[in-house]
Amino acid sequence: MEITRTSLQQMEKRYCATLINSLPGFKCLQLVGTISENGHSNVGIFNSIFHLGASPALLGMIFRPQSEDHDTLKNIKRTGYYTFNNITESFYQKAHQTSARYTSGCSEFVECGLTEYFITDFEAPFVAESTIKIALSLQEIIPINVNQTTMVIGKIERVLLSEDLIEPDGNVNHQKAGTITVAGLDSYYSTNLIAQLNYAKPNVPTSIKTEF
Repeated sequence: MEITRTSLQQMEKRYCATLINSLPGFKCLQLVGTISENGHSNVGIFNSIFHLGASPALLGMIFRPQSEDHDTLKNIKRTGYYTFNNITESFYQKAHQTSARYTSGCSEFVECGLTEYFITDFEAPFVAESTIKIALSLQEIIPINVNQTTMVIGKIERVLLSEDLIEPDGNVNHQKAGTITVAGLDSYYSTNLIAQLNYAKPNVPTSIKTEF
């Protein structure tokens, strides 16, 4: 089977969106926590988050073209702070429900049965149910003209997680953390480690890491 650009353009819109969203495979899945100008906590599910660099520690995310009732980007612009929170199998259905188009100013924490969690000197809320919580400060907003989306770049300010989730070499054990992933917009998957490999070097056979 071959799918061409022309055939993509001729597909039913929703079918095509589902196909293209699921085509790249498994993606990073996070709940993004923000707070409104009225002090209302907001949380929404995103699967467009990616690593940008380790020094400084930067994470990026993509926002689709905005609608008037989309609070997350508006809150990030206003406060300059937001959080990423991993999703586990114990509450993925509640996390998915945050994608519903609730009225602007309405708290998805309340509507979806999630628990907000705050720390001292950081304005945005975390998701208490998450096992890995990341606090970020806004660094840059980049409009992407080709499809009217927006890239948001944030710097990691704090990370909240259990110490036993970090391996001796610094690797975060997402299997132990219970982190799940997603393909497309609504197909959720658990994760299992196949192997952790040693750093690749020219002319050295690939090998499985046995020591950390």
